[in-house]
Amino acid sequence: MNRPVPRIQLVRHGSPSARRVPLVACIVIAVVWLLSLVAVWLLASRLAAPQLGQAQAELRASQRKAADLQQQIQAMKQRQVNLTVSDQISRAANNEVQASLAERDEQIAALRADVAFYERLVGATSQRKGLNAHSIEFAPEAGGTWAYTVVLTQNLNRGAISEGQLRFAVEGVRNGKLTTVSWNELHQKPDAPGQAYSFRYFQQLSGSVILPKDFTPQRVRISLSGGGAPVNQTFDWKSAGDPGAGE
Repeated sequence: MNRPVPRIQLVRHGSPSARRVPLVACIVIAVVWLLSLVAVWLLASRLAAPQLGQAQAELRASQRKAADLQQQIQAMKQRQVNLTVSDQISRAANNEVQASLAERDEQIAALRADVAFYERLVGATSQRKGLNAHSIEFAPEAGGTWAYTVVLTQNLNRGAISEGQLRFAVEGVRNGKLTTVSWNELHQKPDAPGQAYSFRYFQQLSGSVILPKDFTPQRVRISLSGGGAPVNQTFDWKSAGDPGAGE
């Protein structure tokens, strides 16, 4: 007896339309979610846009104000530098003027002193004289030398300059004999140059000489040689300053 062959039939659960339902639902949810995001963004932008624009405008205004302030600061710094330099220049110029005025005052004071000294020497009503030695004085020094001071004057040619050289010799006694110590011997040089002078009204010359040992000075013979005739005068050593007769 033949048995029927058993048949196996595979049945798929769910139809294609049923499978498409979950996929569509996911897409719809995603689209809704994206739309909600877009809506939120648009709403936020609309609400925040006025304040954002105002903030940006205030930022730009602040930036412009900061730039203006920076320019003002730079201008003030430059002005300060200019004022400092100007003050330094003014101070330097003022110091220079003050120094120049002080120097002029010293020169004026020196000229006034010279005029007063000259008037005391020759006197306002004294006789006009040409080049001459007004006085000569000596003073001992520590080293055994003698310091001398000679005053030369002239009031004959006002404004003229007297130039030349001064020499003198000292007459005295040494070992009981009259002796003359020459200019070269006084300076202990074989060819001692004369002492130069150049003045308009008077001049004071000074220097040092060496007298021999055991020498007693008595007189001083002064010689002035210049552009004109030489001038020779004799002074007493003991009464220096009182001119004797010129020779």
